[in-house]
Amino acid sequence: MPIPVSIPTPLRPLTDNLDTVEVEGATIQELLSGLDQRYPGIGERLLDAQGNVRRFVNIYVNGEDVRFLQEKETPVKAGDEVSIVPAIAGG
Repeated sequence: MPIPVSIPTPLRPLTDNLDTVEVEGATIQELLSGLDQRYPGIGERLLDAQGNVRRFVNIYVNGEDVRFLQEKETPVKAGDEVSIVPAIAGG
């Protein structure tokens, strides 16, 4: 079941400038793995050396932050919307 994943502008050069890509998976972990297989290099921008989502990267399923769900084990299904959103900082 392909799940649409919204890609933020800074990462689009890694996805052939696509703003949304469809990836197979039943969990966020599977989606991220499939995304990195399809677009090599994107995984290291999203995950740290331990395989955790980087602190400045937010991933949402249907508007809910996966950090408040089941993190990378958050299930996804057909019809869900997944968004990758970089944290914004400034001063």
